[in-house]
Amino acid sequence: MTTSTLEPGRRPGIQAAPDAPAPTRKTWPLGAVLAAVGVPMFMVTLDNLVVTNALPVIKSELGASLSDLQWFVNAYTLSFATLLLTAAAIGDRLGRRRIFLAGITLFTIASAACALATEPWMLIGARAIQGVGAAAVMPLSLTLLAAAVPEKLRSAAIGIWGGISGLGVAVGPVVGGAVVDGLNWQWIFWLNVPVGVVAVVMAARVLNESHGRGHKLDLTGLVLSATGVLSVVWGVVHGHDDGWTSAGVLTTLIGGAVLLAAFLAWERRIETPMLPLRLFSSRGFSAVNATAFTFSVGVFGSIFLLAQFFQVVQGYTPLESGIRTMPWTMAPMVVAPLAGIFVDRIGARTLIVTGQVFLATALAWMALITTADTQYVTYIAPFILGGVGMGLTFAPSASVVMSSAPGADQGVASGTNNTIREVGVAMGVAVLASVFASYGSYTSPTSYVDGLVPAVATGSVIVAAGALIALFLPGRSRNT
Repeated sequence: MTTSTLEPGRRPGIQAAPDAPAPTRKTWPLGAVLAAVGVPMFMVTLDNLVVTNALPVIKSELGASLSDLQWFVNAYTLSFATLLLTAAAIGDRLGRRRIFLAGITLFTIASAACALATEPWMLIGARAIQGVGAAAVMPLSLTLLAAAVPEKLRSAAIGIWGGISGLGVAVGPVVGGAVVDGLNWQWIFWLNVPVGVVAVVMAARVLNESHGRGHKLDLTGLVLSATGVLSVVWGVVHGHDDGWTSAGVLTTLIGGAVLLAAFLAWERRIETPMLPLRLFSSRGFSAVNATAFTFSVGVFGSIFLLAQFFQVVQGYTPLESGIRTMPWTMAPMVVAPLAGIFVDRIGARTLIVTGQVFLATALAWMALITTADTQYVTYIAPFILGGVGMGLTFAPSASVVMSSAPGADQGVASGTNNTIREVGVAMGVAVLASVFASYGSYTSPTSYVDGLVPAVATGSVIVAAGALIALFLPGRSRNT
C-alpha cells in the first residue's frame, strides 16, 4: 500500500505524482544525537554549581555577603526550577526543538551578562536569566533524546544522558576552580558563549521537531508555584540573619506555604494543569521524585559548603581545591552510564537505594573526619563513595520517570522531576547554609569547620531519609 504526501511548497488539495518520494526525516547516529542534546545539557547542569569554587574570589572582588553567595547559586536554580514545567509545556505546544534552541540561545546571552557583572545584584540578575534559558534545555533534552533513539537503545541512551547530566553537576566546582586560577572568575561564563553557539548549530542540524499535547498554558499555576517557592527559599536564606521570628521571615515562610497549597488546589481544579497530579498516582513516580528532592537537598547543600572548605580552611587555590574533589566528581562519569546499561537487569530500586545509602554514608564520614587540620588523603575514600552514589542515582531515576508516564506526558514528567531536583538544590543551599551560619562563619578556619560539620551531618540525615523513601519504588517487574 502506498500513501500520498504533500510535498514542501505544494498547495493543499493538489495530489503528488504517484511516483513522488515521500519526505523522510534523516536518522542520525546515536553519537550525534547524544552530542546534540548532551552538550547544551552539560552546559546548563555545569552552571548549577560552577561558581562554588569561585565563591571566595567573587566574595572578595564584588564585596558579597553570605546571603549574596547563596543567591549566586539560588537565583539560577530557582528560575530554572520554576520554569521547567512551563518550558516543557511550551515545547509540547510550539515545538520541542524550537524551544530547545531558544533556551540555548538565551542561556548563552545571559552567560555573557554574568561575565560583565560588576555588582552582586547584577550577577544575581544575570544568573536568574541563565536559569530561564536552562529551563528550556533540561527537560526537552531528555524528551528529544527519547524520541530520537530506538526502543532497544533507550535505556543505554538515557544512561549516557544521566552520566552527562551527573558529570555536568559534579565537575562544576572543578571547572570553576580551574578557570578562576588560570584566568579569572568572569571566564567561567565567557566560556559558555562559543560552546553555546556550537550547540545551537549542532542541535538545529541533528534534531527533528516534535510536539506533544497542545494544551493551554497554566499561567496561574506558574505564578502560584514560582512565588511560593521563591518565598519559602527567601525566608530560609534570611532566617539566620534577620531572625526566624522576625516579621519579614515569618511572613515569607507562611505566605510561601499558603501559595504552594493554593497551587496544588488550583492544579486539581483545572483541565490542563501545569503539574498533572495524576502522574503521582504512579508509586514509582511519587517515590522517585521524593527521593530526588532529599538527594538534592542533602548532597548539593553539602557541596556548596564543601567546595569552599579547601580554600577557606586549608588555603588552597580554586584549581587546587577543584582537583582535590575529583575522586567525587569523576566517579559519576564512569558509574552513571553503567547504571543506565544495567538498570533493566538489576532494577532501578536496587540501584537508587544503594546510591542513597552510599551518599548518606559518605556525607556522615566527611562530617566525622573534618577538622581544620584534616589531611586530604582521609577524604579520598568518602569522596569516591559519594561519587559512586551519585552515579547510581542519575540514570535509574530518569528511567523510572520516563517509564512511569505515557509517551504524551513524558515531557511534563521529565520537567516535574527536574523541577523537584532544582527546588531541592535551592532548598539545600539555603537550609544547610543556615545550619552553617548558626554554628560557624567565614572569620577563621576553625569557625568555618564549626559550621561545616553540623551542616554536612544534616545533609547526611536528609539523604538517609531519601534512601528509606526509595525502598517504596516498585521492583524490577513493574514501574507503577
